[in-house]
Amino acid sequence: MTKRVEVVGLVPNPSDRADDRHGHIPMPPRQTHPPSSPAGPPPFAPGALWRWPLARDVSWTDRQLIRVFARLALTQVVTVDGWERLLPSHDPFILIANHSSRREALYLPALFLLVRSGKPIRFLADWNYRLYPGVGYLYDHSGAITVTRKPARPRWLNRFKQRYQTARSPLDVARDTLLQGGSVGLYPEGTVNRSALRLLRGRYGAARLSLELEVPLLPVGLRFGAGQSANGLIDSNAPLYILVGEPLHPTVAGALVSPRQVRDWHREAMIALSALCDKPWLAQESSPTEPVHDPDKGVRGGLAC
Repeated sequence: MTKRVEVVGLVPNPSDRADDRHGHIPMPPRQTHPPSSPAGPPPFAPGALWRWPLARDVSWTDRQLIRVFARLALTQVVTVDGWERLLPSHDPFILIANHSSRREALYLPALFLLVRSGKPIRFLADWNYRLYPGVGYLYDHSGAITVTRKPARPRWLNRFKQRYQTARSPLDVARDTLLQGGSVGLYPEGTVNRSALRLLRGRYGAARLSLELEVPLLPVGLRFGAGQSANGLIDSNAPLYILVGEPLHPTVAGALVSPRQVRDWHREAMIALSALCDKPWLAQESSPTEPVHDPDKGVRGGLAC
């Protein structure tokens, strides 16, 4: 029996979906253009994703690869709730997500590229992910913004780092993308965090861009459905539930926002993300006191994913 992927409202607990994961979803009718609003079944069900419309300017080869990558993601992803908020009609926005495993760096760009009929969300991605077979190709075609701040592991891979370095900073590329009406995505925790017990404090880059450009933040929670292991770490092989929350619109905006305004907006975003991914954000219990630093210098204000 084929397992289906159903998209409805936000799910308070992945276990509540157990009765909804069997059966078939009928394939949507063929369309000649990307949908401007969701209608009928979602694009994620096996079979349905092969008929989800892609933009006319997407080549035949890229069409097949987008669907193959999305199908690979659906071997683990069970639901994408609130996917309608990802549609290009809502651009521009800054997508923020928690980062519990390396696979998310492949799953999210692939699935969201399909949802958006071939129009990418430009994720900030560490350069060493491009060394994985197939991932570099996906990143090239999804417009990924490469971040070269971190060293690779093992260290001998650092010999390839120079080929991915550019004169422009990731922050500048992300800003230009938003100004041109596109959307970007990043992981504010700044690194993979397998803890099932808490979110990391996070970096301020997304909050700063949102306030400076008056662009909404779109929180996306990633939940692994099998709970945690004995040492409090997430099982990255467990079923993955993706929950797209309501957009957060800044009430204070402008190029000269203060460090306190950035911290407060970051706090609000992390609290929303915490509720979606069901991981507490401990930093909400105390106010950060350090200043917001330059995002390009690799400190707390950075935009590295």
